[in-house]
Amino acid sequence: MKKIAVVLSGCGHRDGSEITESVSLLIALHQAGAEVSCFAPDIEIPVTNHINGQPQNEKRHLLVEAGRIARGKIQSLDKLNVKDFDALAFPGGYGAAKNLCNWAEKGAKCDVIPDIKRVILDFHSASKPIAALCIAPVLLARVLGDKKITLTIGDDKETIAEIQKTGALHEECPVDDYITDRESKIVTTPAYMYGNAKPNEVFKGIFGLAHELVEWA
Repeated sequence: MKKIAVVLSGCGHRDGSEITESVSLLIALHQAGAEVSCFAPDIEIPVTNHINGQPQNEKRHLLVEAGRIARGKIQSLDKLNVKDFDALAFPGGYGAAKNLCNWAEKGAKCDVIPDIKRVILDFHSASKPIAALCIAPVLLARVLGDKKITLTIGDDKETIAEIQKTGALHEECPVDDYITDRESKIVTTPAYMYGNAKPNEVFKGIFGLAHELVEWA
């Protein structure tokens, strides 16, 4: 059975992992016959009000928040070791661009938190496949862009321009499809980068991505 590590960035599309995407990914990976383990950084994050989008004056533990999606079965990211897994996956949501790195502020010049950088480099060096959904491909662009990887975040011109500054190549892609870079073993899908996407369309793209990832693993 293929073992897949899924890295979450909190809980909720404004300040963590997008819930529909994360759940779709977990279902699709299990459907493809994989064994899934969830991880998240054990750090504090500022919380956003999910109704009005305004910051709330409180902080929460990202690992504890991500545990809501993983039903409590989650470990700290520093325990994620490449030798224990066949593939790696990052759901999207603003947390990927705000908590796992600061792409939301700095774009192509962003800093990626050390443990995220470590796992991306480890899996890539070991020739093990990596999947990223929605905005999460920016993590791969920042860490692996100099290797001329190909990925997608849909058709958002501004984000595409920043991705290209990292050296990564971008291919436009509809919400219900995915892009594979066979040479680099990277698979990406736009998901809610299309803000008006329906959950079933998002699921279709993620389903394809998950099956591709497991097949490669």
